[in-house]
Amino acid sequence: MTSSQKKTEPTQSSKVKKGVEPAPSKKAELFAELQNLYPNASCALQHEGPFQLLVATVLSAQTTDQRVNQITPALFEKYPDPESLAAGDPEDLLALVKPLGFGNRRSSQLKKLGDALVHEYQGSVPETSKALETLPGVGRKTANVVLGNCFGQPAITVDTHVGRLARRWGWTKETDPKKAELDIQQVLPKETWTKACHQIIDHGRAICHSRQPDCGNCPLWSLCPQIGVHE
Repeated sequence: MTSSQKKTEPTQSSKVKKGVEPAPSKKAELFAELQNLYPNASCALQHEGPFQLLVATVLSAQTTDQRVNQITPALFEKYPDPESLAAGDPEDLLALVKPLGFGNRRSSQLKKLGDALVHEYQGSVPETSKALETLPGVGRKTANVVLGNCFGQPAITVDTHVGRLARRWGWTKETDPKKAELDIQQVLPKETWTKACHQIIDHGRAICHSRQPDCGNCPLWSLCPQIGVHE
């Protein structure tokens, strides 16, 4: 924990009741502090442009962003656009993505993705959620990542970190990502949606872990209702 992330002792006016959904003003207060803690939060997947982010996000399913970043430089050097990906050699693609696990499935998915981009969207990444979600391997989460980070369209991306922390903070009770997304939209100003997800993810990775959250060193402790943490 850095000096800017020191745990603050709760005062009578700032502390929230543990295990109980906080008032809207307290939700806003926690979010404001989150923004102060992670002002430079950004997408962890290394990319240049929407095509690379689309591919990287598809590959990130059931693995970590760090592992994806290890293989994408070589992948994008050989397959820099949808056309080259669609025409790619299946065995070569398999060799490149195999370190992520599920190599046959991933390589086949990338071929289909490249083919769909070429034949259905003239080699361009579409700019609407409806169109993106027609692509092989692309669901709402991936679509929102691309829309928010490449096309300037505010979007809530509910991954495991965002869903977990939103429930602990009382922003949602939902485990279904689509339902949780709607709840989180009611808490956060629309213009903050995309970056807020990166800030939540950063906090989830640094402090608010799934099994053993480091509540004793959490700078948001006094504002966190810790819903479900000790169950």
